[in-house]
Amino acid sequence: MSVYQDTHRRSIEDPEGFWREQAWLVDWIRPPRTVLDRAGAPIYRWFPDGTLNTCHNAVDRHVWAGRGNQVAVIHDSPVTGSKRTLTYAELLAEVSAFAGGLRDLGVTRGDRVVIYMAMVPEAVIAMLACARIGAVHSVVFGGFAAPELAARIDDARPTAVVASSCGIEPARVVPYKEILDDALELASHVPTVCVIVQRPQGVAQLVPDRDIAWTDVVEAGRSRPAACVEVAATDPLYILYTSGTTGRPKGIVRDNGGHAVAMAWSMRNVYDIGPGQVWWAASDIGWVVGHSYIVYAPLLVGATTVLYEGKPVGTPDAGAFWRVVAEHGVQGLFTAPTAIRAIKREDPEGGLTTTYDLASLRTLFLAGERLDPETYAWAGRVLGVPVVDNWWQTETGWPIAANLRGLDPMPTKPGSPSVPVPGFDVRVLGADGAPAPAGVEGAICLRLPLPPGSMTTVWEDDQRFISTYLSGFEGHYLSGDSGYLDEDGYLHVMGRTDDVINVSGHRLSTGVMEAALARHPAVAECAVIGVRDELTGQRPRGFVVLKSGVRSPAAEIEAELVALVRSEIGPVAALRSVTVVDGLPKTRSGKILRKTMREIADGMAPPVPATIEDVAVLDRIRPQLGG
Repeated sequence: MSVYQDTHRRSIEDPEGFWREQAWLVDWIRPPRTVLDRAGAPIYRWFPDGTLNTCHNAVDRHVWAGRGNQVAVIHDSPVTGSKRTLTYAELLAEVSAFAGGLRDLGVTRGDRVVIYMAMVPEAVIAMLACARIGAVHSVVFGGFAAPELAARIDDARPTAVVASSCGIEPARVVPYKEILDDALELASHVPTVCVIVQRPQGVAQLVPDRDIAWTDVVEAGRSRPAACVEVAATDPLYILYTSGTTGRPKGIVRDNGGHAVAMAWSMRNVYDIGPGQVWWAASDIGWVVGHSYIVYAPLLVGATTVLYEGKPVGTPDAGAFWRVVAEHGVQGLFTAPTAIRAIKREDPEGGLTTTYDLASLRTLFLAGERLDPETYAWAGRVLGVPVVDNWWQTETGWPIAANLRGLDPMPTKPGSPSVPVPGFDVRVLGADGAPAPAGVEGAICLRLPLPPGSMTTVWEDDQRFISTYLSGFEGHYLSGDSGYLDEDGYLHVMGRTDDVINVSGHRLSTGVMEAALARHPAVAECAVIGVRDELTGQRPRGFVVLKSGVRSPAAEIEAELVALVRSEIGPVAALRSVTVVDGLPKTRSGKILRKTMREIADGMAPPVPATIEDVAVLDRIRPQLGG
C-alpha cells in the first residue's frame, strides 16, 4: 500500500500541489494559476481563475485526437428490444446540433435546463449540449411525480425543459409528458420552451407555442451547430436535487473545473478504466452515479460507456446483466448491492453466469448502500473477479472510500469499502468532536476543504449548505453516516446515524444485525429498524425476503434468524422479532426505505416518498409494520 499511502498523504498535506498536477488531466482554455481559493471558508473554490469547457473535454478532444470512430455510447434497451451505438464523431455531431438548437431557442450561458427523460441517448446528448453552451442542467429522475418535478422546476427556474414522451418499464409505459404537463400546472415558474423526444411506445400531444419536438430542434441546429463556450471553472455544470428534511429539495451544485478533474482522476485511479475500454454503470442518469459514471467520467477519459434501459431481473431474466457484459465486452461493471441481491434471489446458484462468456469482465464495483458480506461473497464466487465496494454520496460526487484498482490495488475486506480516497481526509468523531479510537464507531466526517468534484454549495443558498453539512463539527463536513476506521486504516460504514438505535442505554448498529441476518442461507435481503418501546426506548425489528425456492416454513426461519443474531452479536442485540415478507420498499435507486418503515412502525403517517420504486410493496408490508 506504499503507493496509496504516499499519494493519500500528499493529497492531504499539500492539496494545492497535488491537485495542480492532476489538473492537467483535462484541457484548459485558460489554465488556472490559483488552485484553491480559501478566502470564503468554510466554502472553498477550486481552480478559481481557470476556464474550460466540460463538453470539449468529454467529446471534442477525443475526435481531435483521431479517435472519432471509437464507440462512445452503447445504448442497450431490452425493454424496447433496441440497441444503438454512437461513435465520438457521431456524438459530437448530435451534441453540437442540439446545442445549436437550444441556443436558437434562447438558452444561454448560466440558464438552467431541466431534463426529465428515460434512459435514452438523447438524455446524454442533452446533458452534454447544456455543458457545451454553458447552460446548467438539472436532471430529474424519470417518472418522479408531478409535485416533485414542480418543486424542482420552481427552485431551478429553467429556461427550457427537455423531456421524453414516456418511459418504458417491463410491465407498463410511464407517461412522462403527462406528468410534465401536470407539474407545469402546479409550478409557479413557467419555462420558455419544452423540448419533447417522441417515443413510439407513447407519443405525446404537444402544447402549441410551448412544446417543440426534439427532431425539429436538432434539424434547426444542424445548419448552425454550436461551438463550445468558455466558462469559469467555478461556474456550475449541473444541479442535482436530493431530498431535504424540510420537504424542500436540496439542489447540490457541481462546478465545471473541479468536477472534470476529479472525474478524470477517479475513472483511472479508482476504477482502472481508460481510453477505448468498455465501462458500464448500471444506474440511471437521474442519480449521481449516472451523472458521474454513466456520462461524464467515462467520456472524459475516452472510454466507451453503456447506457442500459432495463432491470437486473425480468428483462427478460436474472441473466440480463451477464448478457450485456458478454455482448459488449464490458471490463468494469458498477451497480448497487440491491441489484446483485435481486439476481441472487432469482438465481441462487448463479447458474445463469455460465450461459455467457464473461471473460472481458475484470471487476465488479458495488455502491449506493451497505454491501453485506453475504452478497460480497456470492458475487465473488459466481463471477470469479474482484468485488470492490466503494462508498460515497450525492454530495461528494465520487468515492470517499474505495479500493483504488488503477493506483494501488489492495486486499478487500468484507463489509468495508477499503480506504479513504486521495483528496478525502476522513475522520471518525465522537459526540465531543474528538477522534474515535480505531475500531470505535462514531460520526464519519471529512475535514475541509472537500476535494475537487464535491458539491460547492446548495443552489442559491450558501447558508443552507453551511447549516446542513458544515455546522456539526467545526472545520468538517458531516456525512450523516456512522462507522469506524480499523487498525489497518480501512473504513467500515455501518449506516446512517439515525440507524444507530438505543436499547436500554446500549447504542446498537442495525447494520451489524443486518449483516448477521444476511448470513442465513435462506435470506436474499433484509432490513432491521429500531421502533419505539416504552420500556427500553427502542427495540430492533427485522424483516427478511427469502431466496427463490426456499421451502422451509416462515416461522421456522424466523426463529432461526433470532437465534442467529443472538449467537453472533449476543443477547444485547435484543432482536426478538424477525418477519418474513415478500418484498422490502425501496427507492428506484435500490435503497431500502428504512426511515419510512420505522415511522410507520412508530404509528406515524409519513408521506409516500417520491423516490419509491413500487408503492404496492409498501402497502403490503404496512400491516406487518403495525401501520
